[in-house]
Amino acid sequence: METIVKITREKMQFYLIWLSSGEKLRVSEDILVKYRLLKGQEVSEQLIAEIKKAGSYDVGLQMALNYLSYQLRTKKEIRVYLKEKEIEKQDQEKIIKQLQELQLLDDYLYSESYVRTMMKTSDKGPVQIGQQLKQKGIEEEAVQQGLALYTSEEQLAIASKAAEKGMRRYRDKSFKDATQKTKMYLIQRGFSKDIADQAMAELAFEKDEDQELEQLKKQGDRLWARHQNLDAGKRKLKIRQSLYQKGFDYDLISQFISEKELEDDEE
Repeated sequence: METIVKITREKMQFYLIWLSSGEKLRVSEDILVKYRLLKGQEVSEQLIAEIKKAGSYDVGLQMALNYLSYQLRTKKEIRVYLKEKEIEKQDQEKIIKQLQELQLLDDYLYSESYVRTMMKTSDKGPVQIGQQLKQKGIEEEAVQQGLALYTSEEQLAIASKAAEKGMRRYRDKSFKDATQKTKMYLIQRGFSKDIADQAMAELAFEKDEDQELEQLKKQGDRLWARHQNLDAGKRKLKIRQSLYQKGFDYDLISQFISEKELEDDEE
């Protein structure tokens, strides 16, 4: 036999029952009333076991309901949460089943809600969103149901905005390099190659020859200084290869190198 030393109240209408052995039992108010638990009461090992069994489910359900009150959750998230709260595994599954019956836990509904939110708040494509849903424990069928909301039209509209940002982000690159990097960015964000191609084709950006020459000179000057210790032939070859790999036109590169050679001759 053990004795209840004290009973203290916790958050969410939970109570801690302190036993004479030092063990503590977390129970809901319903369990407290059901078993008429009071300070100074003697309790048998059998009753303690019964309270633990009943308390695990009851407390876990209340915790899960509170966890769900902030936002939608997946079955996996609820399961992980209950495990962290040390709720018995068999009770975890009973709680999840109960929440589903109450229509408070639905991975299909979660998938649709998540896709809508990501469409409004991010520039991610369907592939990346689908991967995120799967990481949250959503099954393939539910993932696809959610992604069905992300139409080709919506994808193109979001990808086009992302492409505009990408081209501005890479404005210090050659036009060709900026275009390639922006397209790769779209694919990495989860858009298909077809959508990425369409988005790039609809861009209002055009190649600005003056800006292209300005960027070439900036990068070319750095390369010219970096390779100043090479002999003339190797220096030109190295710089020509580097600038060409960065997407600059061959004729512009040749023009730049000729101008640098003239500058060196004048010095």
